[in-house]
Amino acid sequence: MNQRTSGSTYLVTGGAGYVGSVVAAHLLAAGHSVTVLDDLSTGHRAAVPDGARFIEGRVQDAGRWLDSSYDAVLHFAAFSQVGQSVADPEPYWRNNVGGTAELLAAMRDAGVRTLVFSSTAAVYGEPDTVPITEDAPTRPTNPYGATKLAVDHMISGECAAHGLAAVSLRYFNVAGAYGRHGERHAPETHLIPLVLQVALGGRAAISVYGDDYPTPDGTCVRDYIHVADLAEAHLRALSAARDGEHLVCNLGNGNGFSVHEVVEAARKVTGHPIPQLAAGRRPGDPAVLVASAERAAETLGWRPARPDLAGIIADAWEFARRTAVE
Repeated sequence: MNQRTSGSTYLVTGGAGYVGSVVAAHLLAAGHSVTVLDDLSTGHRAAVPDGARFIEGRVQDAGRWLDSSYDAVLHFAAFSQVGQSVADPEPYWRNNVGGTAELLAAMRDAGVRTLVFSSTAAVYGEPDTVPITEDAPTRPTNPYGATKLAVDHMISGECAAHGLAAVSLRYFNVAGAYGRHGERHAPETHLIPLVLQVALGGRAAISVYGDDYPTPDGTCVRDYIHVADLAEAHLRALSAARDGEHLVCNLGNGNGFSVHEVVEAARKVTGHPIPQLAAGRRPGDPAVLVASAERAAETLGWRPARPDLAGIIADAWEFARRTAVE
């Protein structure tokens, strides 16, 4: 069955979070039925799209609600703060790995045999070359990336042993907003929303961690992808999933922007000066992280439609201003 045909029924775990809520909204817009399962430990009830059924619960307990009426599961229910995972790794192993193990068992019992998994570029760690392909060595430098890699291995085993059809999508730097869906992390660690907090007066300046990297302006270079482009890739992944196979695809723009370039673009978009503070390098920060998304183009028929950095920031800025007054 073509999973993108309208009328399919999907469970979206973590669908009250940033990426999960945008994907859920896209599924609904395509005419599908969506149930969001989220314990609201990091998600927001208000982010659940109108028209979705909402269940407040843990991914470990998905078996209480999952049955054969679902065509597939899209899995976003993970803890995702790198620094937090270093300071307190145990919850990351319990939730990200243990929770997925319980979800896979529930899917097996219910006869739901298609999965799209929210993975991450953090599985690669320090890359040998850029752009990074899916064949690059996986050497995560923090427990967050290690748990996501462990889940990818778990999914591969499930596909081989039990015929699961699965796609893992490894994101690079997701940014932007989609209507009323945007970033609301606590604490916030991502560059673009932090820069916009400066523009809104929520912080005095943006800290730039290292200005002596081997890059054109000395600051780190990252690959930014619009969250709406990311959502479209998930819908396409549902169509690409094949029984007994585990497809892994990187998602990124294939272009990098430095910290200074992001700040300058935000100044132009917002009309605010956005002061910068020089800070030392953070341990483990690679100079350049840029994706090769050629496999996604070939297997999913997907390419980003919103690659412009200013456009990504403009959508995030609109969301940030709206939520600041709510």
